[in-house]
Formats: sequence, structure tokens, C-alpha cells
Amino acid sequence: MTQPGRSAPVLELERVTLELGDRTILRDTGFVVNQGEFIGVLGPNGAGKTTLMRAVLGLVPAAQGAIRVLGQPVERGNSSIGYMPQTRSALAGRRVRGRDFVAMAADGHRWGLPHADAATRADVERVLDLVGGRKLAERPLSELSGGERQRLLLAQCLLGNPKLLLLDEPLISLDPHHQKSVVELVRRVQQELGIAVLFSAHELNPLLHALDRVLYLGSGVAALGTVDEVITRPVLSRLYGSPIDVMRVNGRIFVMSGDVEVEKHDHEHEHDEHGGHSHSHSHSHSHSHSHGHAHGHSDQHDSRDGHKHDV
Repeated sequence: MTQPGRSAPVLELERVTLELGDRTILRDTGFVVNQGEFIGVLGPNGAGKTTLMRAVLGLVPAAQGAIRVLGQPVERGNSSIGYMPQTRSALAGRRVRGRDFVAMAADGHRWGLPHADAATRADVERVLDLVGGRKLAERPLSELSGGERQRLLLAQCLLGNPKLLLLDEPLISLDPHHQKSVVELVRRVQQELGIAVLFSAHELNPLLHALDRVLYLGSGVAALGTVDEVITRPVLSRLYGSPIDVMRVNGRIFVMSGDVEVEKHDHEHEHDEHGGHSHSHSHSHSHSHSHGHAHGHSDQHDSRDGHKHDV
């Protein structure tokens, strides 16, 4: 086993099997994510993008095998991981000021205006600077666009200097302009800090210019490699369990099943169900677990955050 420290890969899966109910999400899977890598996590609807992230957080136990973060077995509340779950619309109506929203994550699970100590306040200012969010932080969440709120959610994830960010579908509900700005922001921060990012998405194209490698999940299998290694007809056909064509047009990539663009098709399907999911975070308390730090993963989060639309 790798010794903890800088030499350890940020994430290792060794012969891991993940199960959800009677379904096998991953079967006897191994891969390594290195420090400083931007990994796009893709796959068909229900392939297990969220379950994989929750397993890395220690919220879903592996049925077999070992998952290690920085050389150590996974555990709940690992402060070296920052986590952005699929939470969106519940934030839109909140009058809380952006800075206080970010500080609430640093302050643990107490809602209401936090009474943070000097070190916590300094950390809040540091992460706001990282995401270029100082001006946004003066305004209430309800006045911000979806892309601006994502900037503050990213700031929350960066509290406490994590080495690995798990970003679960941060592009959902954003228009193409905001998608591009969120991807560019995550890439800039990731490179500036030299940390690793797992960024799940429905579609490869918004991530193409940012990612180092792509992790594609499907049919209990995972493929991790460069776009040219993974986004191929034989690999994706195996992951989807049906014949897949890959078309490259003007610098974009289209994953096709017959005449249907499968990533777009999945996105529409999942989006239909997404509306029914948003209420699970509408109680203000539940979002306090949005960051992946030591106090971030309670049993309440586990039960609230079922992600029925993408296991």
C-alpha cells in the first residue's frame, strides 16, 4: 500500500465492487487518479456517477475491494475531500447573503448567521478570492444567477484546503454560457491549487478543453483514460451494452446509438426527474452538508441525498 503523503495517488480503487440494492454499479474495478488531475466522469443514466462519489466519501460501503484517498482507507467526513452534491433550485429563493452562505459551511451544521472565529473568516475570504466571488458574496443568493451560485458552491467545497473535489453534475440547469464559465473556473482553481477534481456531467463536450482524462461508467465497468482512448466505438459499446458510434464534428464529439445522441437523450430523461428531486434540499438545514469536510456527512445527509435519478 502506498504511504500517505505527497507520493500517494489522490484516489485509488482496487478490485472494487459497488452495489445498490440488487444492482451492481461497479464490478471488480480498479483505477488510480493522480494529484493535479481534472477527471470528467460520464456515463449513461443510472451508470453510478453519484454512487461512486458517495463511495469515495465513505457514505456507500464497497461490497468488495478497497478505496483509498491519499493512501488511507475511505472514511466519512474526510477533510481532504470537498463535495458538491446535486443541489440547485432550493438555493434560488434564499435571501441569505453569499458570504454568510459560504461561512455556514465552514461553521459546521449550525444555521443562522455564523459566529466564526478569525481563522474561519480568513478561510472564507481565501476561498472567495479563489473563485473571484468577493463581489457576489455581498449579494443574497436569490439575486444571483445559477452560474454565480455555482461559484459560491465551489467556494464552499474549497474550505479547509481539500486535495480532491467531487463535483456532482454542477452543470445541470445551466445555460451553455454559464456551463462554459463554471468549467473554466473549476479548471483554473484546480490548476492553481494543484488538486484533483472528479467532475460528473451528462455530456462530454463542455468538458473537452478542460479535462486531463475521462472516467466513463456503464454496465458495471469503468474506463479511465484520455478522450482518444475512452471515447471510441468499442469501449463505449461495451459500457452501454449496445452498439455505439462516435462522431467527431468541428471539434465536438457526439456519442450516437443509431440516430439518437445518447448523452442528450439521457440528459432529457434525467432532467424530467430532476424537478422532483429538488425538494429534498429545500429545508434550509439539509444544505449544510454540501461541503465535504469533517462535519459534512451525517446520517441525515445520507438519507436525504438519495439521488434517485442517477445512482
